[in-house]
Amino acid sequence: MNMISQRVTPALKAHMDAQYSFFTDVTQKMFQAAQRINELNIQMARAVVEETVNGAQQIMTADEPYEAIAIAASHAQPTAEKVRAYQQHLTGIAAGAQVDLSKTAEQHVPETSRTAAAFAEEVARRASEETEKATQRQRETMEKLSNPLQGFPNGRGEAQRARAENRASGEMQGSQQQSAGQPQGQPGSTTTGAAGRKGT
Repeated sequence: MNMISQRVTPALKAHMDAQYSFFTDVTQKMFQAAQRINELNIQMARAVVEETVNGAQQIMTADEPYEAIAIAASHAQPTAEKVRAYQQHLTGIAAGAQVDLSKTAEQHVPETSRTAAAFAEEVARRASEETEKATQRQRETMEKLSNPLQGFPNGRGEAQRARAENRASGEMQGSQQQSAGQPQGQPGSTTTGAAGRKGT
C-alpha cells in the first residue's frame, strides 16, 4: 500500500481526478439521454396499445364490414402521426444529448489537458533525474574499476598502494644489486675455495 501511494504523485492524482470527473459527467449525460428515450418508448407503446384496443373495440362493435374497414382506416392516420411525432422526439433527444456531451467536453477538456501536460512534465523530469542518477552510478563504477584501491576506507588504499610501490622498487633495487654484485662475488668464492684447498 505504501509503495502504491508513493507511485501516485500529485500530478497523476490530479489527472486521474480530472479524468474521473469527465467520465462521470459524460456517463451521467448519456444515462439521462437513455432514460428520456426509455420514457418516450414507454409513452409510444402505451399510446399504440390504447389506439389498438380502442380500434379493436370499435371494429368489434361495428354492424357492417364496410364500417369496420372505415374504422380501421380512420385509425391508420393517427398512428402514422404518432410514429412521426415519436421520430421527432427521438431526434430531439439525440440532439439534446449531443449538445450536453459537447458542453461537458468543453468544460472538462481544458482541465484534463492541463493535468495531462503537468503529468507528462513530471514524468519527463523524473526520467531525466533517473537518467542522471544512472549516469552518475556508471561514472562512479568506472572510476572504481579504473582505480580499484581508491575505494578502501581510512586511507588503506593509499597505504596499500605505497606498500605495493615500495615492494616493487625494493625488488627492482635487489635485482640491480644482485646483477651488480655477482661478478665480484664469483672470484671471491673461487679464491676462498682455493685458499681452502691450500689450507687443507
